[in-house]
Amino acid sequence: MSDQNNRAEFIYAQTINSMDQRPVSDSGIEGRSPLKHADLDTQATAHQGELGTVQLTELELLGHIVLRGKLSNPGFTQGVERALGLALPETLKMVEKEQISIRWISPDEWLVVVPGERSYEIEQALVNEVQGHCAIVNVSGGQTILRLSGSDVQKLLQKSVPLDVHPRSFPIGKVVTTVFAKTQAVLSRTGEQQWELVIRRSFADYVWLWLQDSCAEFKLVIKQNK
Repeated sequence: MSDQNNRAEFIYAQTINSMDQRPVSDSGIEGRSPLKHADLDTQATAHQGELGTVQLTELELLGHIVLRGKLSNPGFTQGVERALGLALPETLKMVEKEQISIRWISPDEWLVVVPGERSYEIEQALVNEVQGHCAIVNVSGGQTILRLSGSDVQKLLQKSVPLDVHPRSFPIGKVVTTVFAKTQAVLSRTGEQQWELVIRRSFADYVWLWLQDSCAEFKLVIKQNK
């Protein structure tokens, strides 16, 4: 029985199932953001030149890769750094370099966000470099990122999340997984008046409707992702 268990563990450890989720260029299939139906590009064109006290930009079709592993395993931590050129961030922090960011999610989980066209390449780099017990899961199709900026964003967040979002408690670079309205989001502060929400695809429309309603007292302007 012991030999059978050892053999099963070995086979499992060597089995990796991965595929490029993005449609090939000549397939005629277009990737669609979770908010495609909201036609944010048209709204952004209509708002061109307007500042707004809350500005919303969808960072659509990026690559999202979930990493799970132990910090006590150097094969994991060093492998991640070799593959990404970034060390894993400290608790409740994010790090970013050359369009690649890593967000802390929990003591053994991180979210890597990369350019969409490089998601499979970077996923494979992680698979090849990371050693030991870990999980590397491409969840690009299941999430999107909303960037919120402007002078009234803090007020908007104060009625959307049960957190203290004052700069003294939530400085630039901090990341928290939290309740947003009646769903869940990964909230990070990326600038003095700039925040990013990582949300699930299935709740994207709900968050979009919530933001429109919550911004009734502010001036919400849609901006294109440049």
